[in-house]
Amino acid sequence: MGLSAAAGAAVLAYGHFIELNRFRVRKETLSILPPGSPSLSVLHISDVHMIPGQRRKTQFMRSLADLDPDLVVSTGDNFSHTEALDPLLDALDPLLDLPGVYVPGSNCYFAPKLKNPARYLWKHTGDEKRDRDAPDVLPFRRMHQAFDDRGWIGLINRADSMEIGGVRLDFSGVDDPHLGYDRHPGFPQADHGPAGDGATTGSRGTEPSLRVGVMHAPYRRTIDRFVADGADIMFAGHTHGGQICLPGGHAVVSNCDLDPARARGISYDEGIPLEVNAGLGTSRFAAVRLFCPPEAVLLRLTAREQESGDA
Repeated sequence: MGLSAAAGAAVLAYGHFIELNRFRVRKETLSILPPGSPSLSVLHISDVHMIPGQRRKTQFMRSLADLDPDLVVSTGDNFSHTEALDPLLDALDPLLDLPGVYVPGSNCYFAPKLKNPARYLWKHTGDEKRDRDAPDVLPFRRMHQAFDDRGWIGLINRADSMEIGGVRLDFSGVDDPHLGYDRHPGFPQADHGPAGDGATTGSRGTEPSLRVGVMHAPYRRTIDRFVADGADIMFAGHTHGGQICLPGGHAVVSNCDLDPARARGISYDEGIPLEVNAGLGTSRFAAVRLFCPPEAVLLRLTAREQESGDA
């Protein structure tokens, strides 16, 4: 028993002191842009769960601007402490100079509470409804305003478009599905007006475009709706890649109804890629990662081959 306890303590120490700070950039390539388009690079960040004093995380996040991405996609859960706004903005500062879009997660709205840190191994936590006027509300309005002031586009149950490299990117984003805040706006039309719930998505027109669905928690209902609306690619976070995984990075849970095998990386729904980010942080009450290092994702998008139906 003594040897087992010592081994368990050693594993937890590794997960807290080593794996938790073993930041990496996962690189992926997808050929999904309209034929003839130049390549685009997208930096996907998620689940920062910032806490004051996280020097190594801050240094890593600031270094991501050196990757020179064309676009930053942030999929929420930025805080893990009520005093983390200034440290978060400091870590993100170089990236806020780049084109970006964002959606919030539950830990953008509400601070984590001390609970059994292993409870996520046997239950989802999405049914734990919260009051936006509760004492643990985080400064999400100031965070969103800071993002907006630097030019990032909020996709909180809304659609918008931008042009990068001659390609129009049509975004549709939802508020956090984990809290049940999600309301789908549809994708922008050729005239850049959103389709909206119950509307027909219609034709994209002749301008080359890519439809991008953005969410925090990858619940099946949200994924299915983006696919039905005509998404070409989807981005999500929330799962932490399983956070405490089996050897080889095999997730045990996803903390939503997504198959744990899809808790990190690229998988597909009806041929549409879903990129799930394992995140850069953890709750401050469960500060351990095992076989699941924190990550940012650099996704290189390239043109698909010409098909007979392409204009």
